[in-house]
Amino acid sequence: MRAQILGTGYALPSRILSNDELEQMVDTSDEWIVTRTGIKERRICDSNKAASDLGYEAARMAIARAGISPLELDLIVVATVTPDMLFPSTACLIQDMLGAANAAAFDLSAGCTGFIYALAVAERYLVSPSCRYVLVVGVEILSRITDYTDRNTCVLFGDGAGAMVLGKGEGPYGILSTRLGADGKGRDLLYMPAGGSRLPSSVETVVNRQHFIKMAGNEVFKFATRVVPDYALRVLKDVGLDTGDVDHLVLHQANIRILQAAAKRLRVPWEKMIVNIDRYGNMSSATVPVAVAEAVEDNRIKTGDLVLMVAFGAGLTMGSVLVRWGRD
Repeated sequence: MRAQILGTGYALPSRILSNDELEQMVDTSDEWIVTRTGIKERRICDSNKAASDLGYEAARMAIARAGISPLELDLIVVATVTPDMLFPSTACLIQDMLGAANAAAFDLSAGCTGFIYALAVAERYLVSPSCRYVLVVGVEILSRITDYTDRNTCVLFGDGAGAMVLGKGEGPYGILSTRLGADGKGRDLLYMPAGGSRLPSSVETVVNRQHFIKMAGNEVFKFATRVVPDYALRVLKDVGLDTGDVDHLVLHQANIRILQAAAKRLRVPWEKMIVNIDRYGNMSSATVPVAVAEAVEDNRIKTGDLVLMVAFGAGLTMGSVLVRWGRD
């Protein structure tokens, strides 16, 4: 019995923020951004929408493609660092919007690795005889916590949502292996200082711009180039496969140089990499599911393909999931 991915979906804001626009906001240039990150544009959510709105759109598409009713869902897991509010969970808001009255619902916070963590959680729940279908959503409105006066971070982030519906299957398809990890010693390399119990919101925290993403870019880059190949190889080793067996490598879209370094180290041909960072930037927990959903939609990912997903993020966290694509 395996957890199989039955349907995928995604949702992206219509507004595009280009590098040319960012040139008018901070001291940067299109050439500088593309050379160092690979990003040409990113999507920005309208001010009247929140994470639950984008997450709902992606979820509705995934449910329709899975061919089930929202009432058949047993669990909804939402990976996000930009929830509508601290409580109730964004998962509960999406549950209500979908009319998924029979589903338990909770949020999960693992930074950009959130969707990988959520897939692993969904797989474990599907082992239970009482659980048939799980909805996993990765959604971020990072534009709300991006400092558009900081040239080093404001060029990186965008908004979006991706979703998958998982169910049980007895055939060869489904999740073959998952690996999760964390290193809390790197907690200060990527974080948002204020807004929690450590540093509650105040006039001072707002004036000091402490409600925005802070990142030590060089250190995160070093971490990523080390853990991505490591966690890719771990799930392959679990099932006796190697990188030559992989049909598609889907990495967290944080920086094109990280993708290039991982492909080189793993000896995976570039044409096997699924890349959308040029169009969307870093959407944190939404990058992997959006990339997969688009690849399924345009028939790049086909039944029987071996798909390897790897992510890293705040925490610091890291994780990987290996899937034989298809459903019974």
